[in-house]
Amino acid sequence: MNKTPISKIKKINSNDIYIKRDDLLEESFGGNKYRIAKEYFNDMKKQKKDVIIAYGNSRSNLCRVIAYLAFKNDIPCYIVSPNDDDGSRTNTFNSYLVNISNAKYVYCDKTNVSQTIEALLNQLLTKGFKPYYINGDKYGIGNEKTPVRAYEKTLNEILKQELDLGIKFDYIFFASGTGMTQSGLIAGKIINKSYHNIIGISVARKKEQQIEKINLYLNGYFDSNNVDYNEHINFVDDYICGGYGNYNSEISDSIIEIYKKSGIPLDPIYTGKAFLGMEKYLLNNNIKEKNILFIHTGGTPLFFDFINHQNKMN
Repeated sequence: MNKTPISKIKKINSNDIYIKRDDLLEESFGGNKYRIAKEYFNDMKKQKKDVIIAYGNSRSNLCRVIAYLAFKNDIPCYIVSPNDDDGSRTNTFNSYLVNISNAKYVYCDKTNVSQTIEALLNQLLTKGFKPYYINGDKYGIGNEKTPVRAYEKTLNEILKQELDLGIKFDYIFFASGTGMTQSGLIAGKIINKSYHNIIGISVARKKEQQIEKINLYLNGYFDSNNVDYNEHINFVDDYICGGYGNYNSEISDSIIEIYKKSGIPLDPIYTGKAFLGMEKYLLNNNIKEKNILFIHTGGTPLFFDFINHQNKMN
């Protein structure tokens, strides 16, 4: 996998802001979920499984990439997909790309996810398949090590790029949703004893819930048992804007401004919300004269959902 570029884009409060363009990874609009999906497929191959099952709603970047890679490699793919909290379902460019990749959606409510996954696993086993559920068992536990590996490797990549660029990044910011990316970066920091302040900006979860999830991932990765990794976890839930999928005019304006000034597409679900959260964090904590790296974790199809919505409003 090629290194993704890092470039300086602006100053905030006298801090130099750099961006790492993981949205430019090779296939299916890239993003952090491309790195993670590749790890899942590698693990699936090692286990000699022949059907992949993912989980995510219609906006999911991970489901988009998994559906594409499954189609490319002639592997049957199922997406267990919950409705939104209000019971509705939103069609997105990501869900369109899942559908044209011939993945099969299995819809459910958030109240019956485990039952839906269990029924699907049993159905496939009865038909003679060897299904691989990316999250482990029906409760989503048991495969924590695989996705963490992706961004543990990426932290090593960043360290090498720092040497190439002659820069040390004091802070690394990114959108933190599932906790996989943040767990991987923290694992890389622990292994390398690096100096970075790694800060995840929440796109939905509250701090207590996410810290518990990241601890689960890190214990899985390091084969530890209930070790408390809290001293390494910096997760900010002050800029959620009402929850997953919600955004306001301030986030919209920020996305448009960044595109106009740098040509970089952010989205209101993940990267746009996190970028504005990073700006506010730097200002609110009076952080100055530091080198700041923002990891663009992808989601370009969601940028076009955003543009489509803006067009309809105007």
